[in-house]
Amino acid sequence: MYKKVRTPCIGVCSTGIGDDVCRGCKRFAHEVIDWNAYSEEQRRIIASRREGYLTNAVRSQLEIIDESLLLSQLRHQQIRFDDSQSAYCWVFELLRAGASQIGDLGAFGLRPTAQAKGVSLVEVRRRIDEDFYALSVAYYQRYIAPGLQKD
Repeated sequence: MYKKVRTPCIGVCSTGIGDDVCRGCKRFAHEVIDWNAYSEEQRRIIASRREGYLTNAVRSQLEIIDESLLLSQLRHQQIRFDDSQSAYCWVFELLRAGASQIGDLGAFGLRPTAQAKGVSLVEVRRRIDEDFYALSVAYYQRYIAPGLQKD
């Protein structure tokens, strides 16, 4: 049994200023507009796409070396996350909640990839968000926008 897909909106919508992909939640403008009319299956498809992009973006910067420790820390720190998502999505929620306050990644069951060694976690969070957005925009431009264009 699937649980209901909640809106991924984080209250930072840029589609109202003309972006085709929201800089906040990374949904496409038409998905933001039509969200309430979508079936659970449609919402699940969108959630799955977003989860895949976010997972890839996080994996490029951080590696989970102890998922149970990560989970324990998230709960101890009272950080909201969706336990049905990839643990790499949990990592992003951790960074959003307190990248500037984390001194020891190992205490959270994490370690930086070669690409992120020596980089502040605030910068790592920014890179992840940038990559997540770039993946969403690339998909939109390749597969969605051509179908929306009028000849």
